[in-house]
Amino acid sequence: MNAHLDAARAWIAQDPDAVTRAELEELVARVESGDAEAAADLEDRFSTRLAFGTAGLRGTLGAGPNRMNRVLVAQAAAGFAAYLRERSSGTPTVVVGYDGRRNSDVFARDSVEIFAGAGLNAILLPRLLPTPVLAFAVRHLGADAGVMVTASHNPPDDNGYKVYLGGTDEGAQIVSPADAEIAAHIQRIADEGDVTVLPRSVGYANAPESVVEAYVAATASVAPAPAGAEGLRWVYTAMHGVGWETVSRVLSAAGYPEPVLVEAQVHPDGRFPTVAFPNPEEPGAMDLAFETARAADAELVIANDPDADRLAVAIPAADAEGEWRRLTGNEIGLLLGWRAARDAAAARDAVAGPGADAGDPASLACSLVSSPGLQAVAEHYGLDFHATLTGFKWISRAPGIVFGFEEALGYLVNPGTVRDKDGISAAVALLGMASAARAEGRTVADLLQEFRDTFGAFGSDQISTRVSDVSEIAGIMASLRAQPPTAVGEVAVAKVDDLLRGVDGLPPGDVLRLWLDDGSRLIVRPSGTEPKLKLYLDVRGSSAEEAARRLSALRAGAEELLASLR
Repeated sequence: MNAHLDAARAWIAQDPDAVTRAELEELVARVESGDAEAAADLEDRFSTRLAFGTAGLRGTLGAGPNRMNRVLVAQAAAGFAAYLRERSSGTPTVVVGYDGRRNSDVFARDSVEIFAGAGLNAILLPRLLPTPVLAFAVRHLGADAGVMVTASHNPPDDNGYKVYLGGTDEGAQIVSPADAEIAAHIQRIADEGDVTVLPRSVGYANAPESVVEAYVAATASVAPAPAGAEGLRWVYTAMHGVGWETVSRVLSAAGYPEPVLVEAQVHPDGRFPTVAFPNPEEPGAMDLAFETARAADAELVIANDPDADRLAVAIPAADAEGEWRRLTGNEIGLLLGWRAARDAAAARDAVAGPGADAGDPASLACSLVSSPGLQAVAEHYGLDFHATLTGFKWISRAPGIVFGFEEALGYLVNPGTVRDKDGISAAVALLGMASAARAEGRTVADLLQEFRDTFGAFGSDQISTRVSDVSEIAGIMASLRAQPPTAVGEVAVAKVDDLLRGVDGLPPGDVLRLWLDDGSRLIVRPSGTEPKLKLYLDVRGSSAEEAARRLSALRAGAEELLASLR
């Protein structure tokens, strides 16, 4: 404990933030007085540090190396600057953006001052903006790198630091080995022990408004409003995030009618006062949107998460008057993938004739835990298909990509301008589909039925099991590898893929994929962010009813299998 106390005092000496200094000083005083709870808290803060990985940094705000704070961000910025200088023959350019979470603006300004002090061309976006605008700016400005200060849809007390690379990475998020190389530089800065001596400069540039205008124009061009858009009644919520200002400009440029707003959630507010968890996937998060939709007699609900890189969609429930149903991420992804496939096939055929080879093939891509329905779409239109590891850092790198998605509400619909998930461009694409259907007297529900009629009915579900001891997850995965099941429920297992062995050209990952005799699929993997084991269930049927029956049976079998392993 003395070592932790010494580390805490050293931290206080270099911390530029009066709030976290006072927080840590109080904690140290409590530890010195013999407070056991305070001692445990101090140990949690100082026994490790937030790990920098392919998702950058993300954690709870507070003092100490295992929290998000100005000291940690300064170390990260200085380490990232050293990495960029090491890999560049000239003067690297890095652009920084931030959202509306607590301290996002402070962390962003610390970063650009340290980047500028390290001799980089540092550029700060003009105000708080969505993550997709930062991802766009990296490519638009020809930058070597980008940093977005955001914790996306995490709980209110979290913040994070997301890193992008330009050049041959084309503005995508980092992947290995860049994460380890950056982390080594950050650790070196941390070991030197005093961020107050890091050179800083206010000689950074402020990005012009034209960067945002270029994003708006590019996003509006994804799906200019068709005839059916006029009169569309729809509801929008920004989930207390930064989406609405940019969304409203895109809607105006694309010609869509303004939505009815969920007023209580439209302005940025890092407290997220109306939701327990600012993630549209979470139960209750869209209740205010549904209430607004009922009052407005709306046809559609669209939601962005707080940094607007994810999209949620809801439609009136078919079996309950006045009720609303949120579409799954797979349903949205398959609709948008269908749209992209039609467009890509039409562009190919216009250039080279139906079915002809027009050069590098266009492809659809999704994470390996997302619906296999996207592969059926790709095959139907003669396009390539790629299943990747989870995360847009992998999806965006699929060769020839024209569309990519992951089931956790992430969609990449305009890879020519943004190499990351983008909830705003996805919203525009979805509005275009809904409006075109509306002009024919149809709804989004009708589009889903047409998809099933064309490609089959794909059903998906997920089982998420939280554990108190993460070693339990490792034990379950080891048991499954040592003795794979021969059946799940009453359906025999036809094949087991162990991705630790690098299946289908994928980088090794702690994932097991079970293919069943009836074409169903069960994927088991540890969560990358929480102490959970996740099971992904996918089936295909000739009708929605058959798919539902198969999915129910697969879930029962998967739950029985999981129970036998615990």
